[in-house]
Order: sequence, then C-alpha cells, then structure tokens
Amino acid sequence: MAWLALALLWPVLSAAATPATQPLVLVDQQPSVNAWPHVRMLPDASRHLGVQHMLARLPEFTPPTGAEGTLGVRQDAVWLHLPLSVAQAPAHPWILSIDYPVLNEVDVYLTENGAVVQQALMGNLRPFSDRPLRGRTPSMMLNLQPGQQYDLLVRVRTGGAMIVPLVLSKAPVLLPQALREQMLQGLLAGLALCLVVYSLNQWVSQREKLFLFYALLVTGSAGFSIQFFGIGSQFLWSDNHWMEVHAASAAGLLALAASFLFMGHALAGDQARSRFLALMHGGATLCGLVGIAFLTDLIDTRQATAFLSLFGPLPSLLSLPLAIKRVRQGDTVSATLLAAWLAYFVAAAVMVGLVQGWAPLSFWTLHSFQIGATVDMLLFLRVLALRTDALRAATDDALRERDAMRALAYTDALTGLPNRRGLQLALNSAISLCAPNRLVAVYLLDLDGFKPINDLHGHDVGDDLLVAVSHRLQDHVRRKTDVVARLGGDEFIIMAADLLRAEQAEDLGNALLHAFREPFVMSHLQMHVGLTIGYALAPIDAAEPRELIRLADAAMYKGKQSGKHCLIRNDASMALTA
Repeated sequence: MAWLALALLWPVLSAAATPATQPLVLVDQQPSVNAWPHVRMLPDASRHLGVQHMLARLPEFTPPTGAEGTLGVRQDAVWLHLPLSVAQAPAHPWILSIDYPVLNEVDVYLTENGAVVQQALMGNLRPFSDRPLRGRTPSMMLNLQPGQQYDLLVRVRTGGAMIVPLVLSKAPVLLPQALREQMLQGLLAGLALCLVVYSLNQWVSQREKLFLFYALLVTGSAGFSIQFFGIGSQFLWSDNHWMEVHAASAAGLLALAASFLFMGHALAGDQARSRFLALMHGGATLCGLVGIAFLTDLIDTRQATAFLSLFGPLPSLLSLPLAIKRVRQGDTVSATLLAAWLAYFVAAAVMVGLVQGWAPLSFWTLHSFQIGATVDMLLFLRVLALRTDALRAATDDALRERDAMRALAYTDALTGLPNRRGLQLALNSAISLCAPNRLVAVYLLDLDGFKPINDLHGHDVGDDLLVAVSHRLQDHVRRKTDVVARLGGDEFIIMAADLLRAEQAEDLGNALLHAFREPFVMSHLQMHVGLTIGYALAPIDAAEPRELIRLADAAMYKGKQSGKHCLIRNDASMALTA
C-alpha cells in the first residue's frame, strides 16, 4: 500500500519539489536583454484559450525545445510566459520587441497578481494603425513599477515559421537598432531598384530578353524581402490587408517564374527548339498560373507557400547538369551560375534550419536568405555582363563579315583597289560637288605591252605585274582626293577631284605617262609596259558619271588606234605623245 500512496502523491510531491520560476530582474545597467532563456511555453491546440485560462495553468509551462528564438513551423497557437520585475524606477521605459514582422497574431498581456494591467493585439494581419508602437515589428512599451512582480504572457499564432525573438530593451538602445535595420533594408532595396532600372534600360536598348527576365527576378526577390522584413507594411501599404496577405507569396512566385526564364535563356540562349528551354518556359508558365490563382484567391497563402517550397529549387536543379557540362567546356556563364546556386543553397539551408527550429536565431540566420539572394543578384549581373560581351563580340563579327562582304563587292580581289562598283560610289559623290572651279577628271588607262608578258611568263607573273602597276599608280596620284580603281584585265581607271583648271588634269595625265617610262623589276625579270590614257572632265565634258566614263573610254580607244602610249581628252582632243 505504501507504493500506491507514493504513486498517488508523486505529482504533488514532484510539483512541490520543482523550484518556482525565478523572475527576470531588469536593471538599468543592462539596457537590452534577450528574454528567450527565461521564457516558458505552453501550446494551445484549440487556438481559442484566453489569458485567464493560461494564468491558471502557469505551472504547466515548460522551457522551449529546439534552437533559441524559433519554435519551427506550427499550426497551433503558442503561449509564452516570462515572469519579470524591475529593481528600480527605470530612467527610460522598457520596450518589448519581437524582431520578426510576419507573425500573423501577437497578443501581449502584462499581468500583476492575476490581473491584466496592459495588453496589445498585434501581428501583420491586424491593422497597422492599432499597433502601440508603429514600427515594422510587433513591439510595445511596458509600464513596470519597482518592487512589483509581473507575468508577461505572449500568445503567438501564424501560418508559417514561428520565430519569436523576444527582447526587452530601453529606447536609447532599441531605436538605433531599428534605424540600422531600416538602413540595411533601404540600402538593399535601393540596390535592387538600381539593378531593375539598369536591366530595363539595357533591355530597351539592346532588345535582349535576358535583361527583362533579370529585372523581373530582382523585382520579385526585392518584393519578398520588403514584405518579409516589414518595410512594406510600415511604409508602403499600411493597413492594406490584401497586400499584407498577398505581397510576399506573389513576389516569390514572380521571382520563381523569372528564375526559370533567366536560367533557361542564360544556358540555352535563343535556341527556340531546345528541349531544356521549352521545359524552363513550362515552369515559368506554371508559376504564372499559380500566381493568377493566388491573386484571385482560388488558392490560399498556405498552398502558395507549399508550391514555392516544392518548386523553388527546381530551376537550379534542372539547370545543373547542363551547367556542369558547359563548365567542363570552359563556359564562364555556367561557372558563374554554379557559384550563384551554391550561394542560394547555403542561404536556403540556413533559412530552412531557422524555420524548422534547428538553427538558432541571430542576425545572420534571420538575414541569410536575403544575403544569399543579394549575392545571387550580383552574380546574375555578372552573367548579364558576360552575355553583353558575347553580344558585342557577335556584333563585331557581324560587322567584320559585313565589311568583308562589302569589300568583296566593292574591291578588286587581286590588287585591293576599288572595282567598278567602288569607283561608282566615289565618282557619284565627287560629281555631286563639282563646279567650273572644282573639276573632276576621269582617266581610263590601258596597259601597253601587257598581253605579251602575260603570255610569255604566265598568269602568276602577269598578276604580280598588275599588283606592281596598281602600286605605281597610287604613288603618282594625290592620296586624299584621287581614287585608283581596276576595271578588270589590264584596264585601270583614276578619278581626280578638286582640280582648279583643265591644265591640272592634263599635267596629272602626263605625270602618269612619265611614271611608266621606268621598267618594272620583279625577281630576275625586267618588264616594260606603257599606258594609253583617255580622259574627260566634269562638268565641262559631261555631268553624269556614266557619260563621263564613256567619253574617257572613247578617248582611250582613239589613243590605242593612234599609236598607243598617249594621253587624249575625249574624242575631240588632241593626242599628246610622251
């Protein structure tokens, strides 16, 4: 019977043996206190129990399990109990703050001797204007009197992670901390805005879709952070319940859709038939459909969050095999994407650990995903820079190819001189500017004695001789105003512009005749060739390029008939033999 009596009395004896929870004593010498080590908790599965019911059950509260500051993902409500007192009248009021903005319901009760002396109903799904202190996180000022013992009860209920960083601080400590956090969020939001503006500007100017996808990705990531850290409810959409419910998940879905598109086009380019690109487009389309369903309330936040959790890593996982293959081939874009994915997975792992209650709460764990997202954005910006370099290189190649094609169309392949088309362009331009005191002369030149040399020594020697002739002609014209062209065979044509009088044209022609008195020395051969030149002047003889060339050709033909090695100005001029 003794063991039965002991069994019946054991709960009472064990409760009596358990030391009473010692209150947290607040002193001015320690103006900021992490209250979590002093907290006890009690779940409320019904989610409807009130403060008086919890006051009657204070002995049932137990220390939280798991990592500091986080209770994991829970569907029930949780009550936290913190006994406290102040040693002396505080110079500044004590402020309770919970530095996690996206808790849906946060009910705070300050009780004394079982009676509620202060209370506040807060949370991101409650009106912002009802908060005792209108900051980005739940906080309230406590009216504590020295010598009194209080029981602080905090009821928390939320649809996601139950992260509850309870801190008691004085205003001179809390306000600078709040300002530093706002400064950080402002800098990151400003960086995101600059990246969005830059990428949109590049998209408009270059019409490169990758810049648009990057802008959407940054917008979604920044929108999620703005909501997650309470900046949206504090500054942008205060008391807008719809935005508070939809902003974070909608931004996450936008970022996920943009991730599919960005990674797809970064790795596959514009290969319209690529299966990988089609798969990534399918993922983006699915995200868009889920986003529409969420914004029209066909699915709720919990379902949208489940979709994001399931599909969030998918763009990286689908891209990984192709990226590794490209890295082995020396692709810098793929190497940069792999570095970005590594940063993402590390940040995501830390955040998952915090959300699930495995990793302790700290500045770094709370901001891990935001830091990882920022690193990703900067690495993705590097991808854009590499793509821009590739586009610039492709443009340069296209321009070089265009110039090469143009050179083939307007340049003689053997001598490198302009051909008939190239001369026509220069001649049209020069004749449009000619005047009685600004003459243009067109000389048609035919080599005398070239055919026998070509027949005797072969085409290779003949080609070398034509190249040497082109060089000699270029050496005896004015570089800035005159153009030497080859019409074909052993026919050349020269255009001389900006001549003040007709005598200058005659002098230039005679100088060309004189230049061919000297033989051409090529290897062990000495070869003599002469010139027969016919020429015409614009606007004196003709004002049309075609007519000018016809007159010069007729003059040259007449020179051939009258003995060669001469200079003749159209069919009415007199031959001047050298």
